[in-house]
Amino acid sequence: MGLIFKNETYRDDFTFSNSREAVWRFPFPFHEDKYMYVVNIEPHVPGPKGTVYEFPIDIDEHYVSDMRDRALVLQEDPLRCQSLPHMITAEWDLVELLMTSMANDFPEHFTLSRDGDNWHWINRPMGIDQTFVFGDISTLPYRPMEYITRQCQGDFCLLDQRDGNLWMDAGIVTSQADWSLDFDVGMNFMEWHAPVPLAHERGVFDRALKFLLNLQQGRPVRRLNWTMTINPRLDTSPENYHKWGTDRTTVTPQNVGEKVHLRVEMQGLWRLPRSNAIVFSIRAYLINMNDIATIPKWRRRLHRVLKTLPPEIGGYKGLTRYQQTTIDWLSKFDDGAATSPGCGPE
Repeated sequence: MGLIFKNETYRDDFTFSNSREAVWRFPFPFHEDKYMYVVNIEPHVPGPKGTVYEFPIDIDEHYVSDMRDRALVLQEDPLRCQSLPHMITAEWDLVELLMTSMANDFPEHFTLSRDGDNWHWINRPMGIDQTFVFGDISTLPYRPMEYITRQCQGDFCLLDQRDGNLWMDAGIVTSQADWSLDFDVGMNFMEWHAPVPLAHERGVFDRALKFLLNLQQGRPVRRLNWTMTINPRLDTSPENYHKWGTDRTTVTPQNVGEKVHLRVEMQGLWRLPRSNAIVFSIRAYLINMNDIATIPKWRRRLHRVLKTLPPEIGGYKGLTRYQQTTIDWLSKFDDGAATSPGCGPE
């Protein structure tokens, strides 16, 4: 059965919701019943059918709504998409990666035909039929990175490798968890990770950088990252803090289930063939506590993880105002039973 795309919003009236299928395929990030700081990098290889790991680029029921929200963000703030001049080859690499992945894995929705440098791209959900010359910016309505990422779920950063470091020299970031592309563009790996607590002291980022500098073409990797968000809002950027920051004060014992959302990022990294840059994809998935509570293992485990979360991490993720309220709400679902290994539902 093909995808059925929902018509929903991530702002104002917040009509976003997950179908039962979307709940079951949610990338729940916790392997244990207590908080553990781990990098959790693994090969980005095809996973079980029907999961978010099945294909390199995941397209789901929220696709059309996600793309509509991205267009609204870019209309309000064009600086959410930036690329330094030397990144143009990496931009075309990204076009190839995303178009080929989407067309190969979702052929009922996307088609790519190539005759040398003459390409024909069809995006049926968004009503796009585009012919262009690969490598010729003038044949597209936007620069290459912006063109294709206006049609692909998740944020994308292009990292240039030089001087033994990675530099965030291009990106489109419209659904981030409280960080700014406009602030970070042009920074190196250590500079843009500087605000993260505990990890630097443990050497996490030194090891991560060394690993990524040796990332090989054709061997992408992935990891999960998580935080929590009040209301199903994709754009929780510093630029728009005045719109969403006060949401954290609105959580009550009565509305936790509806308002508090676990926000999980599927982060993928690919070495690109022409530019030797690395593309860093950040796909955000949202699920509210009511939906978490329908999965016995997840409701027990999330309760236990939040109870053991170090204060520094809770503060960094912005959970302090509503963390205890959420723990108390989840506690009524935790019967003390053992949980099975792994992250998936029992």
